[in-house]
Order: sequence, then C-alpha cells, then structure tokens
Amino acid sequence: MKIYRVAIVGLGRMASTIDDEVIGYPSIALPYSIAASCKASPRLECVAGADILPEKREAFRQRWGVNALYADYLEMIDREKPDLVAICTRGELHASMAVQVARAGVKMIFCEKAVACSMKEADAVLESCRNVAFNTGVLRRFDTRYHAARQAIARGDIGQPKVAIHYASTNLLHGHIHSVDTLMYLLGDPQVESVWGELRPREMKVENRIDKDPNAVYHIAFAGGVEAWTVPAGHWDFEVIGTEGAIRGMNNGADWELRQAEPAGKRAYIRPAPYQPPAPFSATVYLLEDIVKAFEEGRPTLGNAEVTHRATEVCLAVAESHRQGNVRLSLPIANRDLYVYHV
Repeated sequence: MKIYRVAIVGLGRMASTIDDEVIGYPSIALPYSIAASCKASPRLECVAGADILPEKREAFRQRWGVNALYADYLEMIDREKPDLVAICTRGELHASMAVQVARAGVKMIFCEKAVACSMKEADAVLESCRNVAFNTGVLRRFDTRYHAARQAIARGDIGQPKVAIHYASTNLLHGHIHSVDTLMYLLGDPQVESVWGELRPREMKVENRIDKDPNAVYHIAFAGGVEAWTVPAGHWDFEVIGTEGAIRGMNNGADWELRQAEPAGKRAYIRPAPYQPPAPFSATVYLLEDIVKAFEEGRPTLGNAEVTHRATEVCLAVAESHRQGNVRLSLPIANRDLYVYHV
C-alpha cells in the first residue's frame, strides 16, 4: 500500500489545533485537524508545512514532529515534492493558492472552504483543478451519517423528495457553504436552476464588494422541482421531506429520525420508523482518503472542483440576489466580480 506525502499550508486551527476545541462534541468524530487525520490514516504522512509566522511553524514542529517547515509554500512544494497539499489559510487566500498549487503540478489538493470570495476566483479554481483530485472542507459531505441519509432518500424511504430544509442562523461563505453543500449532497447533487437570497440585516446596501461575511437566508430551486430553504434558527438540523415521509438530522448530525407514511396513502400520518445511522467516523480522514482513492482509481472525488464551484455559485448568487433587490437569479449568474470577504 502506497503512503502519500502530505504538506500543509497555514499551520493554525484546521491544520493543527482544532481538535482541542471540539473534543467531546457528540456530533464530531475525531480526528478533525489535517495533521491529526494524517497521523490516523495508514495512507497519509504529514511531511512538511508552511506558514509566514515563525511561531506557528515552531508550534507545529513541537506538536507534530515535522521538521521540514517553510515560510514560502511554493518553495516547500518545490523542495519537498508532496503528493497532496492541504490549504488551511485565511479564506481570501484559498483561490489564489489552489490555482498556484495546481500549477506547481500537485495532483491532490485539499482546500479549506469557501474556496473563493468571488465567482471570478471560483472560475479560476475550476479551470485549474478540473483534473486534480480535489476536496474542500465541507465535512458533512464526508460524514458517514449523512451518507446513510442520502442512501435512504435515494432508496425511496421517504418517497419522492419535495423540499429540503436547513435550520441555523449563519453567515454566507463561512457557514452557508456548509448548508448549501449538504442540501445538495442529501438530494443527490441535482443541478441548481435558480436562487433567491436576502442578506441580514435586510437594509444592508451592497455595491460590488462586501468586506464582512454577512448572515443570509435563501431559497434554491433544483432541476426536477425540488426546493430547498434555510431557516435562520435551530441547531444545524437538516431535513428532507418527501411524498411518503421525511428524514432529519438534528443537533448537528448527532441525532437522526426517519418518519414514514402509515398507512400509505393520501391521508396517511407520518410516524417515526426504525432508523439506525452508522457510528460516527472522522469526516476529515474520510475526506483525505477519498482524495487518495479518487486519484488511484481515476474517478472524481466526492467534493470535486465542479461540485465545489456549484455550491460556491449558489452562495454568491444569494449576495447578488440581495444586491439586485432580492430578485430570483438563474444560474450561472452574470456578475462574476461580486466579492464577499471570508476569513
């Protein structure tokens, strides 16, 4: 079995220390950080890291025993020749770094979410990473509990899906990139036809740049007539309602409920049905190993560049809808320059 060499750009929270924050959370299976997930995987070895701050390089060395540390990530790639590069920097750098890493010849990339602050940037990432084994940090897509829910929906356990709902108040690029991607994933990644959006506060005036990631609500119309909404309250619940039942993940995926029509028919009640989700497994390990397996098998990753591009466009369409007076927009949106700052 081949072991792949991993290098990390940005040696802070997602790269190294986030496990300290989330330990004990019932909805999160450790390991969570990239370095910890590499240590847990038999397929991956973290061999190098880059950060402009010397104190972060030293903290990473002490915590993970990695000595090949650089201030310049491109120098790191040139010297260390990693198989996979994980980009864990600030959001405003994700797109440019993903493009540069792909141009440097790296064939496997993890890029933290959101991958871009504008569709112009997202278009560049798509163009550069079409033939790269590429995943982003939308971790519910790589969580086996959400896999089981998607399989139940595809199996017809709730009949024909009609509406999907996300429950939580959150910001656009840091938060809703998760909600949009998860709704897409649960529904089988259908094409998006149109988006309506509203930023909060409602009276926010938008030119062509937003310098703070705003909270938002949205409605998505998918091909085939399925609709999706976000409700700005709740605990990161996701629900898909169909013609014969519903399935809901509650408390950020810690708890799950399946309800089915009983008896079947027009006036049936929707009652709880037996449903046992799989035990939690590290979504970060799953994500990284999916990159490796996709590379080896010559197949798309679960969160490949095209899927990522689509979810990013939905989020930026929400902001563009608000900018135009809350109009409904068909995709692709015409304005590729609207910029939303993301930390």
